Amino acid sequence: MRFRNRMSAGRRLGIELAKHGWTSPVVLALPRGGVPVAAGVAEELNAPLDVVVAGKIGAPAQPELAVGAVTADGAVFYDDKTLAALGLTREDVVRRSEAAVAEARRKQQRYQVRALDVTGRDVLIVDDGLATGLTALAAVNAVLARRPLSVSVAVPVGSYAAIRRVEEVADAVYCLRRPPHFRAVGQWYQDFTQVTDDEVEQLLQVHSR
Repeated sequence: MRFRNRMSAGRRLGIELAKHGWTSPVVLALPRGGVPVAAGVAEELNAPLDVVVAGKIGAPAQPELAVGAVTADGAVFYDDKTLAALGLTREDVVRRSEAAVAEARRKQQRYQVRALDVTGRDVLIVDDGLATGLTALAAVNAVLARRPLSVSVAVPVGSYAAIRRVEEVADAVYCLRRPPHFRAVGQWYQDFTQVTDDEVEQLLQVHSR
């Protein structure tokens, strides 16, 4: 039931997405983990590949638990329900928000993001999975400002709650697997080795147009 690795999952996702009609599609990956998946999608759709940089704001005591997300342009999105459940306020995570923006900007500069013109084109934002959906939500909002024809999110696996959250903003969410007992994205991959900056750069170079 698990995907072999991100590239394999991306090819399978791309095969499904190729069944739909797209207008001059552009594939935008969420780095770092979404880039190998997006590379497989871009191959199947014969589409250009770039990245849209967004990052999560981790809870102080549980950095893997997202309480918000940011984009490289400094936009910040908070999950007030999760903050309240943890007994936190937005002010409690300001420093983490600032650090997340700084890291997003570092990635944007490192990957030399081309900011492809997406005006009037169908955009597919791709990640390796949706746990909370917050990072994807931030990415969708960033891309909407660039006047695309549509913005969809595509992932190999995701939680029902995250998918519903993203569907409120994106035109569509495509997800191969929606397991009822979802704990973490990594549990659905045999190989979930962390993707490095160098690997991201190599994949972007290979798929640049």
